[in-house]
Amino acid sequence: MNPTLLEVVGTGLFAVAVAHTFLTKYFEHLAHLQPNHAGIWHLLGEVEVVFGFWAFVLLAFMAVSGSAADATRYLEGLNYTEPAFVFIIMVVAASRPVLELCKAGARMLARYIPVSDSLAFYFVCMSVIPLLGSFITEPAAMTLAALMLRDNFYSKNISHRLKYVTLGALFVNVSIGGTLTHFAAPPVLMVASKWNWDMWYMLGHFGWKSAIAVFINAGVATLLFARELTALKVDARTADRTVPRTLILLHVLFLVAIVYFAHHPVVFVGLFLLFLGVAEGYKHYHDRLMLREGLMVGFFLAGLVTLGAQQQWWLQTALAGMDNTALYFGATALTAITDNAALTYLGSLVEGTDDAFKYSLVAGAVTGGGLTVIANAPNPAGFAILRGHFDDESINPLGLFVTALPPTIVAILAFQVL
Repeated sequence: MNPTLLEVVGTGLFAVAVAHTFLTKYFEHLAHLQPNHAGIWHLLGEVEVVFGFWAFVLLAFMAVSGSAADATRYLEGLNYTEPAFVFIIMVVAASRPVLELCKAGARMLARYIPVSDSLAFYFVCMSVIPLLGSFITEPAAMTLAALMLRDNFYSKNISHRLKYVTLGALFVNVSIGGTLTHFAAPPVLMVASKWNWDMWYMLGHFGWKSAIAVFINAGVATLLFARELTALKVDARTADRTVPRTLILLHVLFLVAIVYFAHHPVVFVGLFLLFLGVAEGYKHYHDRLMLREGLMVGFFLAGLVTLGAQQQWWLQTALAGMDNTALYFGATALTAITDNAALTYLGSLVEGTDDAFKYSLVAGAVTGGGLTVIANAPNPAGFAILRGHFDDESINPLGLFVTALPPTIVAILAFQVL
């Protein structure tokens, strides 16, 4: 390995950004201690800002050490389709018409589960909705699941332990739940075309194993907190539809069209602008659109793309030097500190790999996708929606890691034993 100065600086800033995500509570504390500078400390205390902030530091270094034109060319050479798509799909999926449809579907399924309404509804939110990510994309599934959990459980002063266990299991389930198809999970999407993986391949090699792990994780979390969940008032037999069916159908069509054109930003941005016009015209059927939250998540992912591009020099070499078992566990571990889509993309550049290498790389990448906020593209969306119900509106990264570890082990067993 002979990294350039830019690659070394980029890797150093990436490491600083990862460390920064663990220190956001400290910056929030500084905001209270130094009210005159509370603005900058609050900014640095936002997890969604971290990678975008250090990405700008990298661009400033490029401009000073070279020229502004070098920094501009670097940005123009990167692909920001995924951050833009996640922002848009998050806003559309969180709209009241789409959310009401999903709530109605979840209630209908919950009625057929022979336990209390709150237990059944919680189980559906933690299992069926993450698996739905294989069809409407993982970011949309994360948004819907997080909103439904927020409105029905997090908003009811549930225990600290339940909050973290739910978050950890949700992140893991969304990460592995998108592998039933070849177009919905970002780490699969990065390699499916190059390796000729279609839906039947994904179902046969990944999907059924993921589904088993998802239901086990959801079932364990439900059983562990059955007493607390049963005490909550969640009625799975009532429908609170306030939006006309035609408007719900129109929003579903928007969602489907945006997902279909997920790789064509010119099209899905245009569709989003049309969606905003419809939402404004029928604003009495909408709550506040999640534009700020979506933009923050998009900024986070854009920063991850900007900094992540400088990690190829060591990541690709590390992946190429592992056998299949080491690769699986190495990919699981590396995903915790890098985006799993970037990891599978870099792994796909390694020449002369066999099917076992490809399976280990992708399975490991999705397995570790719930361990940290940065591990999987949809995680920042769930983080942004739920963090307001944690102490100091901050999610402890160590708490997330610890509670995501057991469902991650279930995923490991599913992919390595089944």
